[in-house]
Amino acid sequence: MLVRILIVIAVISMMSLPAFAAEKLVAAILTSDLSRYRDAHRAFIKTLAQKGYDQRNVDIILQSPNPDPISWANTIRKFNAIGADLIVSYGAPATQTAMREVEEAPILFVDVYGPVEAGITRSLTTTGRNMTGVSSKVPMVTLVKALMDIRPVKTMGVLYNSREVGSVVQLKELKRVASQQGFTVVESSVSSQAGLDAALNSLLTQVDSIYVAESSLVCRSFEKIVHRASAQKVPVISQMPDASDKGALVALEVNTAEQGQIAGDYAAKILGGRKASQLPILTPHKVDLVINLRTARILDLHVNFQALSLATRVLK
Repeated sequence: MLVRILIVIAVISMMSLPAFAAEKLVAAILTSDLSRYRDAHRAFIKTLAQKGYDQRNVDIILQSPNPDPISWANTIRKFNAIGADLIVSYGAPATQTAMREVEEAPILFVDVYGPVEAGITRSLTTTGRNMTGVSSKVPMVTLVKALMDIRPVKTMGVLYNSREVGSVVQLKELKRVASQQGFTVVESSVSSQAGLDAALNSLLTQVDSIYVAESSLVCRSFEKIVHRASAQKVPVISQMPDASDKGALVALEVNTAEQGQIAGDYAAKILGGRKASQLPILTPHKVDLVINLRTARILDLHVNFQALSLATRVLK
């Protein structure tokens, strides 16, 4: 028993956590340290406070380990050791790790693209375990058709990461859309910076457009991808938050703050006694189809009225 107590104390010390005097402990993990997850988490904390859970009765800790399976697993194990009442996971990889490692605490996931297709939940109404969350899935066909309204597509390159389930789900969806719309997909899995450079060198000689799938690496390198592609007059499209502001010609973006707000509302319900398994998976209502006219000018593309009329936001 003494050894077990010492282990728990050591774990808490390593995580540099405060002494837990609050009634509840919420432990959150980011798949990687991306602004989309940080923005969602800020909205999560604000909403939770509005529901009556603030520093007076709940401690919230946030961990952003190295973006690899071992680091995610070690972080979740620490959450188990300190007795978290709720574990919040941002992104599909951290969520999958939590599913394997969590012993008793409910799991609340945020910003997971296609949780059913990713095998995280049975359905959007029944997860099959003590977890729930927020899906960031939006209709791929809407994004692709918006690009095709601006220019024809014959061959689309896809930058994705085969190690990230959300990225793979998006690739599969794009292939289905491609078969319906009559264009070819050239895929390239990227897991390192060197691999990204090689993938771009290859794709830019083969394709007339590029889709950037969900991935920690390509998200951090998004502006570089756009710059390289624009130099070859190749438009980039994506579903990642802020893709349009970073130069994508067309983007279909879920509102990250709304994801955090939904998660905060759910967290309050769970901390108040509701079982996570009783709460259906939700999708944010605020989804923007964004067209970047600045990028269109760089690419020497004319954006017709039909395309503009479908956009909910236009960057001039």
